[in-house]
Amino acid sequence: MATKPLTDRGLFRRKPIDDIEEPVNSDAGLKRVMGTWQLTALSLGGLVGAGVFSLSGVVANQLAGPGVLISFVLAVLASAAAALCYAEFTSLIPKAGSAYTYAYAVLGEVVGWLIGWDLLLEYTAIVAVVAIGVSGYFSYLVQQLGFDLPSWLLGAPGTGSGHRIDLFAMLMCLLLAWILNRGAKSSARVETALVVMKVVLVLVVVVAGAFHIKGGNYTPFLPYGIGGAVTGAATAFFAVYGYDAMSAAAEETEDARKKMPKAILLSLGIATVIYVLVCVVLLGMRNYRDIDTHSPFSSALAAVGLPSLAIVVAVGAVLGITTSMFANMLAVTRVWFAMSRDGLLPRWFAKTHPVRKVPSRVTWIVGVVSALIAGLLPIREAAELTNIGILAAFMVVSIAVVVLRRRQPDLPRGFRCPWVPLVPAVGVAFSVWLVSQLDWVTWSRFLGWLVIGLVLYAGYGYRRSAMSKMPEGETRLP
Repeated sequence: MATKPLTDRGLFRRKPIDDIEEPVNSDAGLKRVMGTWQLTALSLGGLVGAGVFSLSGVVANQLAGPGVLISFVLAVLASAAAALCYAEFTSLIPKAGSAYTYAYAVLGEVVGWLIGWDLLLEYTAIVAVVAIGVSGYFSYLVQQLGFDLPSWLLGAPGTGSGHRIDLFAMLMCLLLAWILNRGAKSSARVETALVVMKVVLVLVVVVAGAFHIKGGNYTPFLPYGIGGAVTGAATAFFAVYGYDAMSAAAEETEDARKKMPKAILLSLGIATVIYVLVCVVLLGMRNYRDIDTHSPFSSALAAVGLPSLAIVVAVGAVLGITTSMFANMLAVTRVWFAMSRDGLLPRWFAKTHPVRKVPSRVTWIVGVVSALIAGLLPIREAAELTNIGILAAFMVVSIAVVVLRRRQPDLPRGFRCPWVPLVPAVGVAFSVWLVSQLDWVTWSRFLGWLVIGLVLYAGYGYRRSAMSKMPEGETRLP
């Protein structure tokens, strides 16, 4: 591959795309151990979770009625536009960091920094939010088994009488940090096993529910009009973007240029089938007006005479939501690792375990921070830290595909996003629309975090960046 001198300097200096080999420093390298199915499971861990066990009922009951099927199809199509852009980049730049690395290579260092800095908060907060959700299902299971837990450990302050800390949520965060530190191969096996069990449980519930479908429950199909189904797509969208977390593991993938795009598209296809089946069965069993938004499947199964499956659904929910935690914790640690290796954050964080070759330092830090958020903040406050950063990353990746196609059209791409610039434009437009729907609290926290990031970049990252040490005309990082 021919190299070209860098022409952009300063804030918009770009990491060379040609610089895709393993780092010479063994302390900074990751071990390539994941294959297509491990990657697919990792992506499904993020894709199939809250959307199946809660969002499908919320959207049907409050926004779309049986038209929730349209909501999820629209959400998947919008997500697919971004997924195709991610697939092209994973085939071109198989390195850790996901959207941070892609933005750095195409749009410049300051853009890459802002996206990476933002994703550190977003992914960590998502881990905490999901942990709180898992804790709720765990409490339900314990109660069903006849045990009464002390109220002080059942939730964060302000979430219930006597609540002081969500102990189980904290322990879940620390447990996953420990699993991730066992090595990429071992943790991928755990994630794959959990995802397989989750998918099997979902299919069992779908098959059991299919025998209790009543055609009359599908009418009227659009009680809130097509506008309700479209609005529902905005809510459903947050259930169908798990592949972005998986893309952060590119540097731990064997033959990443071929396997990463395949895993992204395969996982999105499987998730689409699952969501369609779930929506069809849920709305067929239960009229949309009567769906319990807290536990839609459990209540629907109980209503049709299958209460014993409620425990199965709760177990499936715990497994499903846990796999989402796993995917997002892996993503944040790899983004942090990549930023530190590039010198934008202290290189101390980029040190990997001498044997397991995982960024153990940042993994434990993320585990502790997410545990504190999960244990001490109500789920709504923790959730307000999420979403906007993921959408910003989607926009940046979609724009970067178009820019790079124009700047370097002849780069060898293992996968090419079709219909450029139309597909990236759809991804950007949908993300802009969703961002516009977020409230001022989310915006204020997002902007405040970016201001902190810019101050840190100006005071540390800009001068310590590996790119700042690159001589003029040089095309490889030191």
